[in-house]
Amino acid sequence: MTFSRRGFIGSTAAVTLAGLAALPASAQGRTFFGIATGGTGGTYYPLGGMLAQLISNTAELPDTKLSATAETGNASVANAQLLGRGEIESAFAAADILDAAYKGINQFDGAALGNLRAIGALYPETVQLVVRADSGIAKFEDLKGKSVSSGSPGSGQWQLLGDLLAAHGMAREDVSEDYSSFAQSVDKIKDGNLDASLITAGLPTSSVTDLANGHDIRIVPLNGPAIAKLQETQPYYASSVIPAGSYKGVDSDVETLAVRAIWATHDGVSDDIIYAVTRALYENTETLGQVHPMGRQISLDKALESVSIPVHPGAAKYYEEKGVAP
Repeated sequence: MTFSRRGFIGSTAAVTLAGLAALPASAQGRTFFGIATGGTGGTYYPLGGMLAQLISNTAELPDTKLSATAETGNASVANAQLLGRGEIESAFAAADILDAAYKGINQFDGAALGNLRAIGALYPETVQLVVRADSGIAKFEDLKGKSVSSGSPGSGQWQLLGDLLAAHGMAREDVSEDYSSFAQSVDKIKDGNLDASLITAGLPTSSVTDLANGHDIRIVPLNGPAIAKLQETQPYYASSVIPAGSYKGVDSDVETLAVRAIWATHDGVSDDIIYAVTRALYENTETLGQVHPMGRQISLDKALESVSIPVHPGAAKYYEEKGVAP
């Protein structure tokens, strides 16, 4: 089954994988397989680019050449909606967003995306509340009256800020929200036009690294009774730690939250294709780790961790072969 690109080809992530020789194209044709990722300042984008190249060079289909492309995107909520409409073959999204999309709750209230299927779990995305060291913001409550970037309205990032505000007895009206991307919000912090950015991505996040290399930064901890209360109602938010040395100037561990990233698809993609791409992912995790440290945290034994939506039959076949229990 061959999928058209529906206008996505132009934004392919340019990530080079040295040492892999491209397989020859089959005379029978070429099947395109897209991966919707996120903005260039996050983790989805570089890992998606590498994964696309791995698939193109190693995935095997009997009668066609599989050509994968990684596309920039607007992250979890927008990616889930793309899958729901069948406009791309796969996408990265946070586990809590996929759960909400499949069930038709929160941002997807009344609009359940019942065609969503999981390929497998990727890595934990770490919540990073980033400020300049001289901002006067040392704890979450200090955001009151400050400007903070939460991403696009309705996004997973936007939902997270709302959850954090509510857990701390605050409301959206208590802050001045900015809807910039990771990279844009970092530029605004550099220029003094934004006080804080809430960023959820794998460590280290390139946009935060960029900020830390030119300015003294602080990552505000997310811990204590308010966070414990939040975790009672949002079990996908797991306690995590940003290790000392993750960024220049971050000299001690910072307690925070994390949510696992999931690679998802929809029920219109063939079993053979999803089997092939699942195998390409979990049999090349060492190569992914060469692009980003989060690649080293992708492993077969955690392939179904935090997966609450149905697993695509093609992926399930691979897991059954490998003895991975659902």
